[in-house]
Amino acid sequence: MNKPFMQLAAFAMTAAVTFTSFGIDAYASSNKVTSVLPQAGITYALGSNQVSLSSIQETVETEKAETESSSSTSAVSSLFETVETSDTVTNVTPMASTVTDSILSDIQSATGAVVKNAEATSSEDKEEEDSEEELFKTLVIAKVNDYVNVRDLPSEEDGEIIGKLYDKSVGTFIEEEYGWYKIKSGSVEGYVKGEYCVTGDDAVDLAKEVGTRIATVTTTTLKVRGGPSLDDEVLGLVPIEDQLVVEEELDGWVKVSIEEGDGYVSLDYVTLSTEFVKAESKAEEEARLAKEKAAREAANKAAKSNTSKSTSSSGSKSYNSAGSYTTATSSIGSAVAQFALQFVGNPYVYGGTSLTNGADCSGFVMSVYNNFGVSLPHSSGGDRSVGAAVDGLANAQPGDIVCYSGHVAIYIGNGQIVHASTAKTGIKVSDANYRTILAVRRIF
Repeated sequence: MNKPFMQLAAFAMTAAVTFTSFGIDAYASSNKVTSVLPQAGITYALGSNQVSLSSIQETVETEKAETESSSSTSAVSSLFETVETSDTVTNVTPMASTVTDSILSDIQSATGAVVKNAEATSSEDKEEEDSEEELFKTLVIAKVNDYVNVRDLPSEEDGEIIGKLYDKSVGTFIEEEYGWYKIKSGSVEGYVKGEYCVTGDDAVDLAKEVGTRIATVTTTTLKVRGGPSLDDEVLGLVPIEDQLVVEEELDGWVKVSIEEGDGYVSLDYVTLSTEFVKAESKAEEEARLAKEKAAREAANKAAKSNTSKSTSSSGSKSYNSAGSYTTATSSIGSAVAQFALQFVGNPYVYGGTSLTNGADCSGFVMSVYNNFGVSLPHSSGGDRSVGAAVDGLANAQPGDIVCYSGHVAIYIGNGQIVHASTAKTGIKVSDANYRTILAVRRIF
């Protein structure tokens, strides 16, 4: 090879290295997923970019082969062509970003590396925050002891009651007339008296308090880790479709609350949503009350006719049957609580449903109620919608189901619960308010 050509080759290779370094420094971006607040009463989901690690590897291997088998000038040309025609992002509609950003984003997603452009990320976060606050200003939030009536006209004398907007429930502002707000919430559209609600700037901070950010598990078994990295220890396991309260949102991870404590889960394995309580129409209220009454009657009938009469045992320890706790002088709810208490000290087993050999939290609740002829889902998230709603712990009765983030228990009275807690502690009794309660549900 003559000297001029060798010089040209060296120059080309230097240019290739310089260009590659420049691309990483100048166009580094995060794979941040932004969200938009939904209208009142609606949940929304976030997805993650689908990336192919094999495509990235194939591109790299192709570049290497071409570089080794061709001149340096050809290598530079190939590199430019690869950057311009990269197809490593799949099933994604490109937004306003450079091609180099897409390549780096794919590498970041596939490898877990965090590559950020601090200035761009700061700008995106600011825009997201501003957008969220503007949407919060369009909400109407009830601020009362119980509920405010929704009427078909802006008048207490002439307006017919068509629904209820409960305390901390949310509607979307339409217009204001004579001190009344016209709102849309769920299936209800009507007027609420402005003095019982907040909207505009006053709704911004309150909306952040009343909205609950939820992460719903989309994989069979989700690992909750001690930190936002695949290298961090596993704190606990959560089954598919369970719902976790989000404490904080990070790039690619969310901080959540589980029985073992606060931990982190990857956005690849959950969908995010924001829950607001919405208004209930008169027809919906009547239908709900009728359904809850029918469910209670059916559960009572099943408990009386199907309650287990046999005595179960495990090893040398014997257990009383559910039927032995059901008497004419005690409620079935109390019988449920007393029956459940005899299993305190037995082991916690993830995915288990055995009251004697091991159960997880929802498996424990499910199996206790099964002895009273009631079928419940094997899911703490699913238990949030069974039976009838109870207005807070103050109104709970023995046998009620107490729901937490990723956890569920049975209320036994006097501010206490019995639950399959963790692998370390097994089935035990705890104070009911030891964690934030999401819901209390009544079967009997």
